[in-house]
Amino acid sequence: MRVDLDPESLGAGAFYRLLTAVVVPRPIAWVSTLAADGTTANLAPHSFFTVACTDPPIVQFTSVGRKDTLRNVQATGEFVVNFAPEPLFEQINATATDFPADEGEFEAVGIEREASLRVKPPRVAASPVALECRLHSTLGIGASTLVLGQVVHAAVREDVIVDGHPDIRRLRPLSRLGRNEWGTLGEIRDLARVAYRDRPPS
Repeated sequence: MRVDLDPESLGAGAFYRLLTAVVVPRPIAWVSTLAADGTTANLAPHSFFTVACTDPPIVQFTSVGRKDTLRNVQATGEFVVNFAPEPLFEQINATATDFPADEGEFEAVGIEREASLRVKPPRVAASPVALECRLHSTLGIGASTLVLGQVVHAAVREDVIVDGHPDIRRLRPLSRLGRNEWGTLGEIRDLARVAYRDRPPS
């Protein structure tokens, strides 16, 4: 037996909570931006995040509502996606606080920054990977805005690379689940795809 739920009857808030409980785990884009006047650096986690294209390399995140991150990206055309690792769990959660627009999260939370190479917004110094992005486009969808950014530079810390490739056990990614729940790496299963020509006869 199933419980049938209608989005219109349930309402946007309740259905949002349902969606975020079942569309899991969600990777986290820890996005740093600069205000239009360059004075304030914003840093906030966004859990509606994925790769949109590989050639050219484009990542996407969704701003639910019109937040500082979105305003800054649209004003400057630049942002950095900082990888969200387990050791920075408390700091990542702290940057989700609704600070005033003129109060930067780097300073408020005590997060060290470092200069980016190709864009103006700073990177999180302790994050193992930073994807420097220039705005490709945005798309308004109801109360949300989809942000697509072309990756113009990737900076990966040497100690997370094994055999020339970022190692998942060293990256230790966080993910968002439902309610106030977060996920850690857990068990890793390695299974290669089987080409059609290699499938055993049925």
